[in-house]
Amino acid sequence: MTLPADYHAHSNYSDGRPLPSMVAAAADAGLEAIGITDHCNVSSRELPQRAKRKLGFNLDQTYGRRREALRSLREQAPESNPITIYDAVELDYDPRDESEIERFLEDAAFDYTIGSVHVVDDANIFDREYFAAKSESELQDLVAEYYDKVVALIESELFDVVGHVDAIERTPELRGYTTQAHYERVAEALEFSPTVPEINAGRVLEEYGHFHPAPAFLEAIQGRDVQFVPGTDSHRPAELLDRLPVLEERFADLDLEPVTPFSE
Repeated sequence: MTLPADYHAHSNYSDGRPLPSMVAAAADAGLEAIGITDHCNVSSRELPQRAKRKLGFNLDQTYGRRREALRSLREQAPESNPITIYDAVELDYDPRDESEIERFLEDAAFDYTIGSVHVVDDANIFDREYFAAKSESELQDLVAEYYDKVVALIESELFDVVGHVDAIERTPELRGYTTQAHYERVAEALEFSPTVPEINAGRVLEEYGHFHPAPAFLEAIQGRDVQFVPGTDSHRPAELLDRLPVLEERFADLDLEPVTPFSE
């Protein structure tokens, strides 16, 4: 199967490489479209604000500037190798921030939105040192908190796509605590929501070695009327070029028809 689009890629407007190089990689890969979905957080709470300052993820302030850059790239695209470029976002979700998220998305009017959960217990889910100090019961509770937030994200219907639904599995200290009950809760929420999940290739060629959702999770979701958006979750041109073929193979093996994250 040849995928027409990659709907999850990052640029230098968050933690990726320069916009022109990411778009050029997508064109070189033969894609018809690429979605630039830089990280963003709009919470006014102190801890997210502190993390944003540390990481320099300021798309809430710079999306207008990025929009101009995307417009320029569209105009410069050669007729011999045209590519559609979507102006999108990957936005951090926490139930405490729903009103701020809603206001921001209404004002920003992106082509589409990905919502992701990156924090539990006010710690980034990829912070191995933080979780290494926790007991087994505490880790079980933190994984349950993660899936509570994922379900709340889906049920909020603020986003077109829910990103990497089991990203918590990337962290070895948190791996293995996801249960069948977690799978079923998320799958049920997806069945009754317009928010769609993605098949995310962000760690399939790295230490974690799986797509999101992982096979058992995917099986629970596929048992319901749910479709999937393709995303490489690439931050560098080489990642997009390396991950796209395995993502295409994944959709073909599963006999899945990819969908767009918006109404056409």
